[in-house]
Amino acid sequence: MQRRDFMLSLAVGTASLMAGCSAQRASAPPASSPAASPSAPVASAAASPSAPPSPSPSLSPLHLQDGPPSLPAPTAPDSVILGLPEGVGNVLALTVDDGADPAVVDAYADFAKDSGVRLTFFINSMYPSWTDSRDKLLPLVESGQVQMANHTHSHAALTSLSPAGIVEELSQCESFLNSTYGVTGAPFVRPPYGYRDESTDAACAQIGYSTSVMWYGSLGDSGLLPPEVLLGEADKWLEAQRIVLGHANAPTVTQLYGQIIDILRERSLLTATLDDVYFGPGHTRSI
Repeated sequence: MQRRDFMLSLAVGTASLMAGCSAQRASAPPASSPAASPSAPVASAAASPSAPPSPSPSLSPLHLQDGPPSLPAPTAPDSVILGLPEGVGNVLALTVDDGADPAVVDAYADFAKDSGVRLTFFINSMYPSWTDSRDKLLPLVESGQVQMANHTHSHAALTSLSPAGIVEELSQCESFLNSTYGVTGAPFVRPPYGYRDESTDAACAQIGYSTSVMWYGSLGDSGLLPPEVLLGEADKWLEAQRIVLGHANAPTVTQLYGQIIDILRERSLLTATLDDVYFGPGHTRSI
């Protein structure tokens, strides 16, 4: 299906910025909308870096880029970030939450390898998918193409926990990242459902998680979506200097990697991890 054929059929009710909760979490409080509207303060695109390389017979049809894009000198992230800083050009950060479906995590690993797309995963360490796909993901983590960050152990809403409970949730996920991938997730934490305040930020910072990562645009795929709806959200939100939220919970996205790459190519967009942007291209957080 061509994107122009279904753009008018996009579901108006699809939350543009769904918080990082899966559809099965119906008992959780409704998702808030950090950076929810297109009027949120995200810097306008600067001059584009070199255009993405064109695919050739020697490359995967998904091939987008080799290595990190050209980026300005890194600056320390703020305590809360909604989008990328000024000056990064035609670059966005694709972030993927949760990991409820092992097959989707595995497919994302293949997608990253085949395309060169750079991803930041905000994982819930309770999901076995992150252990199941370790052998595929570890080389990508070690090279800096894939970044691992903390989304808590069990996807608990931080605003419902005591400071000690917050520390426990983050610490369990941090221990998993240390032992399974040899990295720390700090300083980046994504609060489940987008629920955070000054008190939760302070508790996170106690153990080195000093930056809460929100988002400016979502694929809306915390649960199962029709392909045309998900692709419509991708078309809406994949723009320069955005932090875009996706999920590794349902299989629809795995059918659409080619169309997502097409959008990125058409807009001359390249991808970067948060570490690329804030700590230098290819940076890894080895322990």
